Amino acid sequence: MYFLDGDDTLATLINRQQPYISFITELELLSFKSLTDADRRIIQGFLSECIIVDVNVEIKKFVIDIRSHYSVKLPDAIVAASALYLNLPLFTANSDFKKLKEIDIIFYEK
Repeated sequence: MYFLDGDDTLATLINRQQPYISFITELELLSFKSLTDADRRIIQGFLSECIIVDVNVEIKKFVIDIRSHYSVKLPDAIVAASALYLNLPLFTANSDFKKLKEIDIIFYEK
């Protein structure tokens, strides 16, 4: 939740691109227990600027392939499969994605 912390580098990167996010990321962002009303408004504002990628048959196939080759959690596999399906780089701070060789990963470290 770096963007809630006012991370200028992240904000600059996001503002240069049309962000695509998996519905999994949307659910994760909105379901943090400690969200304040202000946090929720910031997240919803961000989400309104994003293209939300829902699951489809092709993404499901990629999820199965990823999970059969790597030990990753199902939500992470869905996020990765969405990036693979769209042929877009995956921008993440989650080091678990580094092991996925099929996807162009842009790893963000604060």
